[in-house]
Amino acid sequence: MKLPPVKRRSSPVFALLLLGGCAMIGLVTPTPAQQVSREQDIGDLRLGQRIKVDDGTCPAGQVKEISGAKMSSGGVVRASKCVPRLGPKQRK
Repeated sequence: MKLPPVKRRSSPVFALLLLGGCAMIGLVTPTPAQQVSREQDIGDLRLGQRIKVDDGTCPAGQVKEISGAKMSSGGVVRASKCVPRLGPKQRK
């Protein structure tokens, strides 16, 4: 027994949901960390933001990473740690 073909209609609601889903995926993609040469060059730091500081305070092959760790009544609390350097050292 052969079933009749199913007729599919594109609905504007489905198209809108598909477009919205693609837009959300675009917003969620991570961005690479910024890099500065001095810690004083960092302005306001947002919660979760990561900035790499190449000031020579970490061992060879590593760079200091400053991140917005948590919120306090005074603003965003910074945390720093040495992380492996990815790629060659760049001059600006």
